[in-house]
Amino acid sequence: MGLNPRQFLRLARLVRHPPSPKRIYLILAVIAGCLLLLGYEHLFGWPESLTLDNPPRRGLSR
Repeated sequence: MGLNPRQFLRLARLVRHPPSPKRIYLILAVIAGCLLLLGYEHLFGWPESLTLDNPPRRGLSR
């Protein structure tokens, strides 16, 4: 499982023009926020008010 040529070109561009520190901090802040939400959900569970009563069926209805 290797990289295709398009991915090599994107990596080469990233090495030649690295992202600014502000963009790196933004990406890290988004990842940290997602991890915080995941931890909160793991500790306290999913809110009952956001759960569907009758989830839709997959496929065609008769």
